[in-house]
Amino acid sequence: MNDPVNSSNSTNIGIPATNLGMILQRGGEELILEKALDRFTIRLVNDIPPQELSQMSWGTWQRSIPQAKLELFTVAPNQLETAMSQARADQNVAFASHIYKLKDNPGTFVYLNDQITIQFAISVDDTQINALSTAFNLAQEKPVLDLPNTFVFRVSKQATENPIKIANQLQGLKEVSLAEPNILVRQETHYKPRDLLYPQQWYLNHNGGNQLAVGSHISVEKAWDITRGVRSVVVAVVDDSFDLNHPDFQGSGKIVAPRDLKENDFLPLPDEQETSHGTACAGIAVAEENGKGIVGVAPGCALMPIRTTGFLDDESIEDIFNWAIDKGASVISCSWGASAVYFPLSLRQRAAITRAATKGRNGKGCVILFAAGNANRPIDGTVYERNWPKNLLVGNTDWLSGFAVHTDVMAVAASTSLGKKSAYSNWGTNIAVCAPSNNAPPGMWFQEAGFMETQPAIATSLSGLGMLTSDQLGAAGYDPGDFTRNFGGTSGATPVVAGVAALMLSANPDLTAQQVRRILQETTDKILDTNPDPQLGLREGTYDSNGHSQWFGYGKVNAAKAVQTAQQMRTGASTASKQIKGKNDSQIGIPDNNKQGIKSAIAIAEASLVQDIQVTVNITHDFLGDLEIYLIAPNNQQVLLQNRTLGRRTNLQTTFTVRSHPTLKQLLSSSAKGRWQLWLVDYAPQDVGQLNSWELNLSI
Repeated sequence: MNDPVNSSNSTNIGIPATNLGMILQRGGEELILEKALDRFTIRLVNDIPPQELSQMSWGTWQRSIPQAKLELFTVAPNQLETAMSQARADQNVAFASHIYKLKDNPGTFVYLNDQITIQFAISVDDTQINALSTAFNLAQEKPVLDLPNTFVFRVSKQATENPIKIANQLQGLKEVSLAEPNILVRQETHYKPRDLLYPQQWYLNHNGGNQLAVGSHISVEKAWDITRGVRSVVVAVVDDSFDLNHPDFQGSGKIVAPRDLKENDFLPLPDEQETSHGTACAGIAVAEENGKGIVGVAPGCALMPIRTTGFLDDESIEDIFNWAIDKGASVISCSWGASAVYFPLSLRQRAAITRAATKGRNGKGCVILFAAGNANRPIDGTVYERNWPKNLLVGNTDWLSGFAVHTDVMAVAASTSLGKKSAYSNWGTNIAVCAPSNNAPPGMWFQEAGFMETQPAIATSLSGLGMLTSDQLGAAGYDPGDFTRNFGGTSGATPVVAGVAALMLSANPDLTAQQVRRILQETTDKILDTNPDPQLGLREGTYDSNGHSQWFGYGKVNAAKAVQTAQQMRTGASTASKQIKGKNDSQIGIPDNNKQGIKSAIAIAEASLVQDIQVTVNITHDFLGDLEIYLIAPNNQQVLLQNRTLGRRTNLQTTFTVRSHPTLKQLLSSSAKGRWQLWLVDYAPQDVGQLNSWELNLSI
């Protein structure tokens, strides 16, 4: 085919031709790939039963990956290329593909789909788009909602190169702002393995006892005096499976819009040999009050059980959040993340989450929660790794949980029954809140090595009680019987917060998702842990001047205070009576490829509550697609005003309003008084620019 990269319209992105297949474009970053030497995938023209796949001569069949229609084979490393050639020669094989690993991400396999997401420059029209797609043998499938001039393409059979190479070639064209192949990475669940059992649910309410510190629970009984939840508030729990026959999920209107994305049906039940993580999480959030067993944080609310595919490709994430939006979810609880050390989100994944957070609930936004993870590592940061078996990780290692750091997500950490940090709980500046859970050594799941405790090993004993919750009926599940007593991890903490958010929306359905977040963060209990972390020796269990702790976020959720505050706000919106304007004309250079960025402040003296907000910016930059722009309120709440979607534009003079950028709603009803800051971050090298001025217009 013709090579548009060598045309006069192309630009050089600095990737040598020999490396085009080893660089993955991902969320504005370039990740280095390595080929797995002992495995590959094929896509069949016509389906073959597993018995026949097991008899194929070119390798050992391992499993199917249904959502990508792939079959996974392993071979001896010295036989890889020969086996792939044999597979390609078979008339029933549409294609055979290498499997990749992310460099410095041990055991994280990357499987190729045949989709590419392309965001074109604003000036590119349909004729140019069609010409490029024809030149690269791409077929347009659909637009990406809420992202201008952005489309999903399928790589046709006529293409002579794989999606990674094509995406890198496209990235070098001036017509293209961003090109990403759709990849599949395995999902990791964040688990550490008047109802009769309610007195044993210490995390909801307790009066002290063995291994129970004062105030280590969420004070749910006072919240229940206001509401125990209503069926119109729906909690979507997204997980591996759900035992919907359990009595805790029975009752008129209890189950709403169940979905099984793995089997593509509407019965998200566990497989015969599967332990159901989702059953335990759903029980914590919404188990029905039925006079037996346990009770959830929000027993009167409905449950929307969504079974995942087990892989985190773009289509799977879009399917999860689109289903939740379309079927009326109020809260979305996700106790999982990528099975990877470093995992930035793709453009489509970020957009899907933002769409749910801003357009769900008829524009009020879904409350989205993600577990921080159980490795005792930063959700965005660097740790010097040592003592890992076989040097699996060694030296300065970058960690990133793309879901947990998304600006529209509340990342949930875990505390113990003694009111201290759970030893495994991940941490960082992006932690929103914490909630009670168990205590256990930190660890994570690797695709090759399986579950491993992170290093160095903890030498001391760890105190704290496990969580009692629903389990699969009978002998299946974590424990014999219908309940498990030692559930936990940030997996257990996250549905606790989801249940509290559901109670808040039951008390006041007019709250936006951003207001729910702000109330949750402002009504927390400031638990303290001044002891060093038993694994890394860190001390982050206190709070900075903004009231934030890297271990606990803004503190441990308090259901009573959060629901009371939500109820008090149900008095109707007050009418703005005054305009306050501030402007900062100081020009500031934006440091190139620097995650610290620059901040410019405007001070407001009025202490009244904000009723409306507008932000006007004037920025010049050689490549505005490098930038993210945030507004930081005096209470340190951050709102993303502009993500990296401006491409090759060089001048930005615009006004962000509540109507054009609904994420600004989260700052409404907060105090206007204090330092408001505009924060600009350049995430890519070479191009530079400056903030010329910005204005803040508040209605109070």
